[in-house]
Amino acid sequence: MTKYLLTVYTPEGPMPSPEFLEKVMADVRAVEKDMKEAGAWVFNGGLHAPSTATVLQNKGGEVLTTDGPFLEGKEYVGGFTVVEAPDLDAALDWGRRLSEAIPNLPIEVRPFVDEDQR
Repeated sequence: MTKYLLTVYTPEGPMPSPEFLEKVMADVRAVEKDMKEAGAWVFNGGLHAPSTATVLQNKGGEVLTTDGPFLEGKEYVGGFTVVEAPDLDAALDWGRRLSEAIPNLPIEVRPFVDEDQR
């Protein structure tokens, strides 16, 4: 089985209404429950806004620390889920389910590099 990262991209801007978010989170929890019951769920989490990020970068042997995201963008990673799936099609099915639970936000599905390929 391969592990896949399902990344939720969130646009910058104001948060949706509490009523909208409540329904979305209930739908996400339902998908998460199904993932767990199917044995596909590995780990998931939501992230704070990019303004809370700290970036570390080694330049010439010195590690520089800066506040904020590495890249400025109109979208940022808002959350993620790691699943195990037998193939890409199965991982895409979980991505579709997340996309249905979180309307209008893109879900990127990407396989992890196998340990023996590192």
